[in-house]
Amino acid sequence: MYDPRFPELSRRGLIRSAVGLGGLAAMPAWARGVSHGPVRQGFDEVAGRSIDLTVGEGRFATGGRSGHAIAVNGSVPGPLIRLKEGEPVRLNVTNHLAQDTSIHWHGLLLPFQFDGVPGVSFPGIAPGQTFTYDIPALRQSGTYWWHSHSGLQEQAGHYGPIIVDPAGADAVEAAHDYVLLLSEFTPLHPHAVMAKLKKGEEYFNRQKTSWTDDYPLSGEDRRMWAGMRMMPTDIADVTGATYTFLANGHGPQDGLEFLFNRGERVRLRVINGSAMTFFNLRIPGVRMTVVAADGKNVRPVEVDEFQIGVAETYDIVVEPTGEAHTIVAEAMDRSGMAVATLASRPGARADVPALRDPVLLTMADMGHGAMEGMDHGSMQGMDHGGMDHAAMDHAAMGHAAPAATEPMDHGSMAMRDTSKLPPDVKVGPGLDMVAAMPVDRMGDPGLGLDGVDHRVLTYRDLAALEPNDDPRSPSRRMEIHLTGNMERYMWSFDGEKFSAVSDQPIRFAYNERVRVKLVNDTMMAHPIHLHGHFFELVNGADALHQPQKHTVIVQPGGTATFDVTADEPGDWAFHCHLLYHMHAGMFQVVTVASPGTAK
Repeated sequence: MYDPRFPELSRRGLIRSAVGLGGLAAMPAWARGVSHGPVRQGFDEVAGRSIDLTVGEGRFATGGRSGHAIAVNGSVPGPLIRLKEGEPVRLNVTNHLAQDTSIHWHGLLLPFQFDGVPGVSFPGIAPGQTFTYDIPALRQSGTYWWHSHSGLQEQAGHYGPIIVDPAGADAVEAAHDYVLLLSEFTPLHPHAVMAKLKKGEEYFNRQKTSWTDDYPLSGEDRRMWAGMRMMPTDIADVTGATYTFLANGHGPQDGLEFLFNRGERVRLRVINGSAMTFFNLRIPGVRMTVVAADGKNVRPVEVDEFQIGVAETYDIVVEPTGEAHTIVAEAMDRSGMAVATLASRPGARADVPALRDPVLLTMADMGHGAMEGMDHGSMQGMDHGGMDHAAMDHAAMGHAAPAATEPMDHGSMAMRDTSKLPPDVKVGPGLDMVAAMPVDRMGDPGLGLDGVDHRVLTYRDLAALEPNDDPRSPSRRMEIHLTGNMERYMWSFDGEKFSAVSDQPIRFAYNERVRVKLVNDTMMAHPIHLHGHFFELVNGADALHQPQKHTVIVQPGGTATFDVTADEPGDWAFHCHLLYHMHAGMFQVVTVASPGTAK
């Protein structure tokens, strides 16, 4: 096994299926190696039993920013791929970059050798070559997306939407059916972004606290955070300081609109195809009905806002009644937003709300679960005036006190007691935080949303529309810790980066039913994605209607639990979908044994 970021290092005899030379001369100019021509905003639609996709590069511009981009079929995002449940498809991907590329079909159930992860399921697509993903009859319908799994190409524009239409009648009825693909653009090369994060993880944070700011922090609050050498505004690694937030490839001023007739139902397929950004989505004045999560139908639930993590999808239905309504996708750290308009006529517009106040971290986000009920928008729920932060009663809080000569380190109020960690969690430089009292946060609406005065979706609201197909109770339990060192920008599972455990995959027997508990020992939310499978969130729904998802947000200092049936043989990636976290080491391989073999 080897690091999928470096596909030239083969871990085993990888497949050599359907690889051939592409015809460079017949390709458009933007696709011939390095090009500096313009890249189109938005996407076309492609469909059929055989689909051609060409990867090239050029210049992308929006919101006053321009820079290098990787385009598929000449646009960012790349084309909407429309497929049909029950039908096979051949996806022919030709690479005209100067480096290897790939495409992962996020959420699609298919043979592992076509999953598109270099070094795990195939060798990657070399420059000048074409690889054919020969996918048999599709076993699902719904909203999904695709993206590169090579290097950091996803950040540069190498992604796009997928719709798989159902073989029969659609459970969701609507007069209009639109895709809303959220992402971000930076003029910085993705490797430059990674280099800045390694030098200082707060590089892009322009919402730093000071003695003269207006954040609702007391002097004691400020001294506490200063003593831990961190900031309560440390919400996102990469922010609006360099990002322009995109809706279907369009910046907030570009005027993206979705037309409707009053009184009609409109379906919006919302996809978070960003590299690093959680979005909080709302349509002021319009209630939204969530009807699907990660492509799977759920019992309809009405909300006013929801947080969508990187790589998640939600289908919503709305019935707009006004002349125009603004779709607001606000970055979780509130450093910017993506904007679109539901318009009853071309050019109709509604007011765009101002960005809300920045979000502040709390003790709950530091893993002190007993304090989960406090206001996430303020630290004032604690009596800091009566707390001695230099000599805190750590024993009463359930963890060991730091040594007298040891300074309060990054997250140290929650980091120093490693005695309760499972033995397979490695304690070392890659682990500088340990959640002292992690609790199930499946009912958490997301950072900054627990204090709003309207209804926000949580995972506990989700229930499968149809009964799940495996009613068995799990026969095995597994606990995996999400770990990191913020100051060194190291991210890992169980304290070890993928490079240290690349020959030690997580092994499942074929058709094994496993309950997996994810424990987030860090102060950042992580969207965790398992390739090749859907798992069922253990969210309080009855066992037959636990919602199926392929990506789950694990809140800071909290836990999330899912049940999975390992019925897809092969090697599958398992990772945090924050691109730079995955690149820094929060990645593993899950190996599912073939039928009739031991795990």
